[in-house]
Amino acid sequence: MKSCPLCHCVEAHRAHAILAALREGDLDAAMELGLPDARPCARCDAGCASALIAAREERLRALAARERFRARELRLARRSAERDAARANAARQPAALPEAAAAALARAKAKAAERDR
Repeated sequence: MKSCPLCHCVEAHRAHAILAALREGDLDAAMELGLPDARPCARCDAGCASALIAAREERLRALAARERFRARELRLARRSAERDAARANAARQPAALPEAAAAALARAKAKAAERDR
């Protein structure tokens, strides 16, 4: 384990390695080291603990936002597929008029035919 890159605490704690990765801008390494579940070192300064907690909470918010985005994309794709299927189904079936409309159309056609004679 590394010493703390912020306060130089020499306690063996994985939070130090996570903070070092974050300080270097290597978020992937910090995630691999366990950033989402990280707990601060008890011997570090309060600033180190708050930096680790803030980074952890920020990453958890980002992960939650990504999951919400993915769920939304799936929901929109499903709705689009359902609409496309409904449109395709409607296009395959002949448009049937309700009985009253069909009867009115027949009367109108008969009346028009009477006038044309």
